[in-house]
This record gives sequence, C-alpha cells and structure tokens, in this order.
Amino acid sequence: MINRRNLMKTGLAGGAVLAMPWVARAAPIPVKFAHAAALVHPGHIIATSFVEALNEIVPGAFDVQIFPNRQLGDDKQNLESVIAGTLEMSNSSGILFPLVTGRPALDAFQLPFLIRDYDHFAKICENEVVDEIHADYGEAGLVPLATADIGQRHFLSVKEPVKTVADFAGLKTRIVPVPLHKAIWEAVGVSPVGLPYGEVYGALETKVIDAVEINVSSMLGENLWEVGKYFTLTGHYPWHSTTVMNKAVFDKLPAELQAAVREAGKRSVTATLAYAKEQDSTGRDELKAKGVEIAPLEGLEEMQAKVAPIVGQWSEKSELIGKFVEVARST
Repeated sequence: MINRRNLMKTGLAGGAVLAMPWVARAAPIPVKFAHAAALVHPGHIIATSFVEALNEIVPGAFDVQIFPNRQLGDDKQNLESVIAGTLEMSNSSGILFPLVTGRPALDAFQLPFLIRDYDHFAKICENEVVDEIHADYGEAGLVPLATADIGQRHFLSVKEPVKTVADFAGLKTRIVPVPLHKAIWEAVGVSPVGLPYGEVYGALETKVIDAVEINVSSMLGENLWEVGKYFTLTGHYPWHSTTVMNKAVFDKLPAELQAAVREAGKRSVTATLAYAKEQDSTGRDELKAKGVEIAPLEGLEEMQAKVAPIVGQWSEKSELIGKFVEVARST
C-alpha cells in the first residue's frame, strides 16, 4: 500500500520534505473529473472513493472537482474530452473505449456470462492481465486507473414480463450501439435499438422501445421503475466502468504522485464493488416496493448457449481478450 512512509523508503520522494503537507510545497493540482451517473449510482461512488483515497495518500496534492449527472456530457463525450485534453479525468462505460479508440481489449469484461458475479470480478482484477489491458490504452492518450463493475445487467420490459428465452423474440430493446452488444442481443433474438443512455426513460415511456438491458443501480438512478415494471434477472454481464486520466496530464506528474494516483484507482475499485454488490441486493427490495415485478429467467442455460460462441469470436480479435478469458475461466 502506498503511503508517505513507503514512498520515502522506495525513493520516490526524498527526505524530510515528503513529511510536510503537499500544500506547503506546491499549490494543489486542479483536476476536473466528469461522469454521467446519478449520485446514488456506483458510477459516482467510483469517483468519490477515488478522491477520498487520493486525499488520504497525498493530502493537499490535488484539488479534484467531480462533475456528475452528465453535467459535462454523456459517457462518450466525457471520454473523448479526456483524449482531447480538455478534461483531465472521466469515468465512462468500458464498452465505449473500443468504439472511441479502436482498441478492443476492454470488451473482455463484457463477454456474455464470462464474469459470474461481483466477487469473481474482484478476483479477476487482482490479475496482471487487467493492468495489461489498461496499459494498451496508452496508445490512445489515456491512462486507465480503475475498472469496476457498477452493476450486473438484467432485463427490463414494459408491456409484459419476459419469462423465457422465447419471450425475447422481436422485442425492441435498447442497446449501446457497439458491435459486441449488437452480436449478443441479435443472438438472443431481440430487435436491438441503439439509443443514448439519457434517452432510455423517454423511449420506454412512449413505447418507442419495449425493453432495455439494465442494472438495478440505473433502474434507481434514472427512475426507470416508473416506466418499466417487469424486471427479469439474467446477469448476462457486468457493466464495467473505467476511470481514466489524460496521459499528457499523468506524464507531467512527479513519480510520487503518479504512484498515488494509481493506488487511489485500485482502492476505488474495492469500494465501488462493495457498494454495487450491496445496492444490487437491497435495491431489488426497493424496486419491489415501487411495484416492479422481479423474477429469474426460466431456462437461463438456453440464453447462455445462444451467446456462447461470441466469447470465442471476440477472443480472436485481441490477444489480450483471449488472455483475459483464460484468466476469468481459471479464477
């Protein structure tokens, strides 16, 4: 664990100067950190827990201002802003990184039914393959600091409950318009509709779409329970979200602060997974109290069989994805 004593021992900073508060040696470094999630969502917790950890490790070194709730843009816009250097940090859906950067490795986390639950996700994050995947995005001008599960995905429908795999057939279902999601949901049998996250509520309310694959946290954070009353538990993949810093900004930091930023990222994963796991459990009771019918999918193994070939197909797209799949299956 990084702290001032360990940093002194490793030579990342010298002498008695390190013992003084950072603010006494230099003004705090201003950092804007944007994300699209509501305040009750794990996507906000990953930001706040990062800041808390950073302040604990190097008090006074940074002045991080968090912009939640799409204040500076949606996930894709925030990610693009970090790449452009107009924003220092963001936390964005991992599925968007291949779309924005052309580098597919982060797709690995959302291969269908590969990661079983929050505890499995946590164990995988201990493997160096995650660091390798993060490092791959340096070529895109990014330094990923954390990837966490901010809510296992299930299925919300408006008109009637989805009880079996046959019930998926033809449902106009909102997806993120990326190749992996398109392949998964076409295999399941729905009619995929690409929509921005911020438009989901209105599209469900007006019956432009019949359904959305979603997590408990987003159901609560976006008030989707008001327009969708049938929630089918499938747990088809985690919703991974990745915290990134602009590489040019990161590279200008002294080694001590680079190490502190990376450690804060790791700590934020632990805090976020704990919050997401708890919210997924207690949130279901909250949704039931709001009139949402919740039930597991009958014949889940049939859905798993339909999408199983996709894991192999995506493993061929990237050596890192293939390595991640091996780690996930052996963990």
